Amino acid sequence: MPGLVLSAAAAAVAVVAARLLGGISPLLIAILLGAVVANLGTLPAVFEPGVTVASRRLLRIGVALLGLQLLLPNVLALGWGTLAVVTAVVGLGIAGSMALGKLLGIGWTQRLLIACSFSICGAAAAAAADGVVNARKRELVTTIALVVVFGTVMIPALPAAAAALGLDSTQAGMWAGAAIHEVAQVVAAGGALDAGSSAAAVGGGALAIAVTVKLARVALLAPVVAWIGVASRRRTATPTQTRRPPLVPLFLVGFLACVALRATGVLGPGWLDAARLTQTALLTAAMFALGTGVRLSVLRGVGWRPFALAAASTIIVAATALTGVLLVG
Repeated sequence: MPGLVLSAAAAAVAVVAARLLGGISPLLIAILLGAVVANLGTLPAVFEPGVTVASRRLLRIGVALLGLQLLLPNVLALGWGTLAVVTAVVGLGIAGSMALGKLLGIGWTQRLLIACSFSICGAAAAAAADGVVNARKRELVTTIALVVVFGTVMIPALPAAAAALGLDSTQAGMWAGAAIHEVAQVVAAGGALDAGSSAAAVGGGALAIAVTVKLARVALLAPVVAWIGVASRRRTATPTQTRRPPLVPLFLVGFLACVALRATGVLGPGWLDAARLTQTALLTAAMFALGTGVRLSVLRGVGWRPFALAAASTIIVAATALTGVLLVG
């Protein structure tokens, strides 16, 4: 697929640029490169299938491989408090976003898509919710564009804030995983934390913690979508057939399998290094593909209200996550 070749080439450029510049995550460079490509002109249709594969399948494979970086004792050390923080972030994020969206006069489906995507796992949550409520295509596209824009802003902003607040690597990683929208954006922020590009005082180890916390949020997608289905049926006179998202996303299963494999100790340093390089390449390509979703032409036509709600949702989720991290950590 030409789109895969384009994503791979962009990933190579991002990796080289990151090495030349020093201290900057190639994932962040890839996002910006994708946004530039998307807005310089219309991306030819021949690239779209491959770019879609990169933004979904390559992303999920890369996230699954991140499990090889985790040791079970480190995961278990996060404790029950982390789960409480994750639950609070998702619950308060959705409730607060829905309430503010209503005050802003935004339609139920649009504010629901924004609430779920900003509180759980970005575009994947928006797509899952859309499968239940059957939102208009423009509402879904708007939501995904807002996720990319505000999540991308969080990638450099959160590490800088973590350094300013004096958070250690565990706290910074927890905050990133609990506050940022997309899995790939969490990976980019975690990489920036570990690289010390924006938060040199934070130290290493934040990436693995951030991904673990983020996947705990992803695990809440199924019960939330089930609740949405019940709420949607109550709003309509005639129940309709809906697509059901998987109870546990496949890439989450892969991530846990990789964690278990690492725990066995059968993989030597060489295998782990190869997996780390592969993971970086896959995620960088996925971030470029994700960046191509930032289209200014789409964003200009949606009005200020969805932007205001997206900004408010970002603040609600980030503030709830930070409060929880400070209480637990």
